[in-house]
Amino acid sequence: MSQQFDDLEDLFENAPCGYVSAGPDGRITKANLTFATWLGRDRSEFVGRRFQDFLNIAGKIYYETHFAPLMRMQGFFNEVALDLVRADGTTLPVLVNAVERRDDTGDLRFVRITIFNASDRRRYERELLEARRVAEGANAELVELNRTLEKRIAEAVEARMTSEAALRQAQKMEAVGQLTGGIAHDFNNMLAVILSALNLIERRLAKGEDVSHFIDAAKDGAGRAASLTQRLLAFSRQQALSPEPLNANKMVAEMSELLRRTLGETVRLETVLAGGLWNVHADKNLLENAILNLAINARDAMPEGGRLTIETANCHLDDTYAAEHTTQPGQYVMVAVTDTGTGMTPEVMAKAFDPFFTTKGPGKGTGLGLSQVFGFVKQSGGHIKIYSEPGQGTSIKIYLPRLYGAADAPKRAHAKKLARGASSEVVLVVEDDEQVLALTAQMLRELGYGVVEARGGTEALAALSEHPEIGLLFTDVVMPDMNGRRLAEEAQKRRPDLKVLFTTGYTRNAVVHNGVLDPGVNLLQKPASVEQLAAKVRMVLDT
Repeated sequence: MSQQFDDLEDLFENAPCGYVSAGPDGRITKANLTFATWLGRDRSEFVGRRFQDFLNIAGKIYYETHFAPLMRMQGFFNEVALDLVRADGTTLPVLVNAVERRDDTGDLRFVRITIFNASDRRRYERELLEARRVAEGANAELVELNRTLEKRIAEAVEARMTSEAALRQAQKMEAVGQLTGGIAHDFNNMLAVILSALNLIERRLAKGEDVSHFIDAAKDGAGRAASLTQRLLAFSRQQALSPEPLNANKMVAEMSELLRRTLGETVRLETVLAGGLWNVHADKNLLENAILNLAINARDAMPEGGRLTIETANCHLDDTYAAEHTTQPGQYVMVAVTDTGTGMTPEVMAKAFDPFFTTKGPGKGTGLGLSQVFGFVKQSGGHIKIYSEPGQGTSIKIYLPRLYGAADAPKRAHAKKLARGASSEVVLVVEDDEQVLALTAQMLRELGYGVVEARGGTEALAALSEHPEIGLLFTDVVMPDMNGRRLAEEAQKRRPDLKVLFTTGYTRNAVVHNGVLDPGVNLLQKPASVEQLAAKVRMVLDT
């Protein structure tokens, strides 16, 4: 047995191709000796880094924009030509295959990457081209003809390349225009939820009724709008879920009134909720977002109005169905969203889950909605299916695995005691957006802190000199005259004891990965609730 293991280990280490294993987070856990030798590196240099970190710049961009989404959608890719960068800076042409390995529950265990050296292949291609050139030039009578022919071909190729480059640029600009308009469209949908909730609050307050549910809904809608930028920035990465036991009937019932307001008067909402519905283990916010996305898509497919039906049921997917649809057999909870709209052609259904694909006109959608629903369902171990015909409406069914065991009893929201400050604790707030500056300063004053406001780095440094009582610098990261990092460095040169808290609308990964901030700094993500602000400021001051 030991000899067999040694033989297998030797085969793995000295194979004529490179082998790399990466964990669920995409970071390398193991690389064989062949791969390390090709790149002139010690194997320990690979562990903890991503495969794309060893590609040239063009390869990194191509990998992130094409193959990371492709990997997430289908779990593999084959024969991809890329260039690796050796330790000495030279490049190595390779062909790359990658495939996911999952456990019985559908969770990602690791990704196996196989790399083949393509140096000989490219050399043979160059030699073949050279041999062809020599053969073509062997006949002296054809030399002049070849020269002029090559010139004409070169001119034709250059003209074609110029046209293709112009076409690609036009397509890029069209995509940017569609995405920009679509973001505005999605924000409008989210604002519709907020405004609907506020209208309901206004009406209920006039009747003296409880409005806490609608306040929560408005805050949730604002949170959804604020997260759109982060979802776009992080789209190529698999998002972490926060699953919890929940009942889809209860969730749909809670959403019904707001859905009716969002859909408008011309769309009639019906719910068909199964009795004795099983519970599921899923991310509540993402499931609500999925249903909202499907409902809004359905509304847009019924410009003249119609009927939207949300239905739940207990289902069993048998072995035959599971094999045909690449899912796991077993018991599922089905949530279906059905409309009486325009329907889809088979060609549209085939692309419906593709990122950025949309049938809506410019400014009517980003094409991210269904792809995000698809990603959430797959991450949750579920299955999604579209049924549609042109002119006959559409039904999209989400299947989530049954949770065996009762859902946790709903937790009552208890008002948390805010971490407060004293007027002797003075915070210098630096923000170039005047409205954000005013609101942040007001929240800090209500928490008991003394506040000094500044609209940029130069003004902040002057305020620091005028107010020696300032104990905390709370600054935006991205500002026009002086960014937050540079401001903090300059401020701490003058006041080494000054504590610093950064805030930004970008993700932590984005500002750290791009070198704007160092890992481990104190950072508060925008937008922050008063509870989050109070806790973070108190934590920084107390450490």
